[in-house]
Amino acid sequence: MFSLTQPSPLYHHILLLLTTLWSSGAAAQSFVDVEQSNPGIRVEQLFNNLGVPWGMAFVSPQRMLITERDGQARLLDLQTGSVKALQGLPEIVAEGQGGLLDVVAGPDYKSDGWIYFTYSKPENAEAATTLARARLDDLRLVDWQDLLVTDSATSSRHHFGSRIAFDREGHVFFGVGDRGERHEAQNLENHQGSIMRLNLDGSVPVDNPFLRDAPARAEIWSYGHRNPQGMAYDPLHQRLWSIEHGPRGGDEINRVLPGRNYGWPVISHGKEYWGPIAIGEGTSKAGMEQPYKVYIPSIAPGSLMLYRGAAFPEWQGSLFAGALKLRHLNRISLSANGEVTGEQRLLEDLQERIRAVIQGPEGWIYFSTDSGRILRIRPAS
Repeated sequence: MFSLTQPSPLYHHILLLLTTLWSSGAAAQSFVDVEQSNPGIRVEQLFNNLGVPWGMAFVSPQRMLITERDGQARLLDLQTGSVKALQGLPEIVAEGQGGLLDVVAGPDYKSDGWIYFTYSKPENAEAATTLARARLDDLRLVDWQDLLVTDSATSSRHHFGSRIAFDREGHVFFGVGDRGERHEAQNLENHQGSIMRLNLDGSVPVDNPFLRDAPARAEIWSYGHRNPQGMAYDPLHQRLWSIEHGPRGGDEINRVLPGRNYGWPVISHGKEYWGPIAIGEGTSKAGMEQPYKVYIPSIAPGSLMLYRGAAFPEWQGSLFAGALKLRHLNRISLSANGEVTGEQRLLEDLQERIRAVIQGPEGWIYFSTDSGRILRIRPAS
């Protein structure tokens, strides 16, 4: 029997273990449960009081790099709860819809350390969507490389795009909006309203569709896009998906194929902001692609993710989009051949503009809100 006045060896062992964890900062961070009405899931708030967290990327199982539209980047430690600012960013035009945009760890991150970014780069008095990459050295971004400063510079401060996706064949995709000059989305001599495909080092792949069609820009993979703000690659079926803002109505989910014209502004399912007037020549035209899904009214999509985790088996193969205007997490179910079979609107009672959505290492879903929150969804059990 252990004495009440003389601590047991087991007591000393536990005390030593707790003291070691506390002093090393390894004690697990506790998070705040968020009330919501969707059964079977648990929502936790991990961080709050950030800027507008535009992009998120895991650089280790417990560390997340986030970009904020105002031009800052931070490293969040989910184990300790620390939030630390990163140094080494370039000059960024953080005005309107521009700023520091997407971030994704490269497909070979564990071996080469490259992290990919998109941002609005100053070009005289204008700004251009730019794809870049850098490495993380403690709390500093080093070896910064602008891989493509797109030919999209205008004085407007909207429709920059821009999300990043990788295939499994050494290519990176990213999109640029029409930059407020809608007719330029049909002009292959610049990058406005296009999705680009590059090699990981920024060079142009030899099989890009317009490589030998000068004066078309060789980096273009597809065109006729209004403002793509979500992109996801499905390696199982080798499909590239994008989601883009329509005008008043007419947000689109598209399967992006090489050399295809997605119609903006010649065809659209939306109307002008200033009145109930249809845009363009109609909703379809020969030689122009039709969307796989149209949202009327607009949800204002902010991101796109293809779910392949084990935590939610019933969501396997679904697309997830954050909705800004209609404030929910949009789940799109797909058939084996890629057809849209259904839609579910989650977390409507949060009333949050959901910006970025990513899958975590454990198969849970992480998302950010324009109010400065980082949250995650895990199984309720």
